[in-house]
Amino acid sequence: MGSLSTESFDQFLDSLKQAGVEISNETELRERLAEAQRWRFAFATLAANGRPLGISFQDKGAGIKKAALRSVFTRFELPEPLQTTFVASLRSDN
Repeated sequence: MGSLSTESFDQFLDSLKQAGVEISNETELRERLAEAQRWRFAFATLAANGRPLGISFQDKGAGIKKAALRSVFTRFELPEPLQTTFVASLRSDN
């Protein structure tokens, strides 16, 4: 097994917000990630399927900082396909 970053999902979500991502129903998202044994997998699932729970991600309006967002996904060792899908879903909400 590879060595995943030991940083927490709290740090990850805070980093997403600093990169210009707005999180709807953040409390629910944080609760679900806290319960998950593998928060990265849980995040990927909720990013793709969280709308029925009120969980969604949007561009704050000031514009997503793409380089910062890419850096966040790299720092927290999330796979490239998830990053691509995540950024595309942000664009489709505008």
